[in-house]
Amino acid sequence: MNQTTHFRVTEFLLLGLSDDPKIQLLLFILVLGVYLVTVLGNLLLIFLVLTDTQLHTPMYFFLCNLSTADLFFSTNIVPQALVHMLSKRKVISFIGCAAQLLLFLIFGCTQCALLAVMSYDRYLAICDPMHYSLIMTGRLCCLLSLGCWISGFLVSIVDTTFTLHLPYQGDNKISHFFCEAPAILAIASGDTHSSKMAIFLMGVVILLAPVSLILVSYGSIIVTVIRMKTASGRLKAFSTCGSHLLVVILFYGTGIMTYMTPKSSKEQGKLVSVFYAVINPMLNPLIYSLRNKDVKRAFRNATNRGKICKL
Repeated sequence: MNQTTHFRVTEFLLLGLSDDPKIQLLLFILVLGVYLVTVLGNLLLIFLVLTDTQLHTPMYFFLCNLSTADLFFSTNIVPQALVHMLSKRKVISFIGCAAQLLLFLIFGCTQCALLAVMSYDRYLAICDPMHYSLIMTGRLCCLLSLGCWISGFLVSIVDTTFTLHLPYQGDNKISHFFCEAPAILAIASGDTHSSKMAIFLMGVVILLAPVSLILVSYGSIIVTVIRMKTASGRLKAFSTCGSHLLVVILFYGTGIMTYMTPKSSKEQGKLVSVFYAVINPMLNPLIYSLRNKDVKRAFRNATNRGKICKL
């Protein structure tokens, strides 16, 4: 009698975005360009917030945290994806895959919490400006930021544990360009129902709960702005919130599509992942800098200081 023995998987084969060498080369050039812009843009934003005293406010403190999370979020995924685009054998060890999944979730979930905290900050600044400085103290900002990072870590521990505690035997081909929970669970040997339910519940905690807070905050902001008597006041209020709202829509939209909606095709899932794992971290600093007068002023001041130092 023939008996097939399945050994526990010790490494995974990431199939990537395409198996066509020409397409892979084109993707390598495009993704490398996006990653370089991501790194330079987020580093520049962090530098400006740290060095320009006029940016030492709660909003920019949280923005600095968001840029830090963006930078590590992208760096955890993109460099290895670039290497695999030029490699014939796209292999990652089981431990390496677990580490990538854990870090991906830590920085991604932290961004979710930070965006919710930033909406609360905008709510206080616009709806209760008289008490804003009394409420949003340096100590509270640090506690809120720490809470965001801790919540990201806790959710990531749960998701990673429920994803990787299952047996993985035989099939080790992940139809993705990095280790993401839904793609890994697709090749698990055991029953994945409990793991999928746990990840869904964590998605409710870290995606839908912050979205609810953001909707309530912006609902109150819109009501307050409409009641403003001057057009200039309304324009200023909307301009300070426009950048944040755009980032929220892009980030949460793609995240909810991946973790909170019915299972889509593998190719569609990859495209959505490309957007929030590769493109979105590049867009965040661009959106905040191009639409923000304070950041542009800080950049001009830094440039002028550089010119003076050269003289």
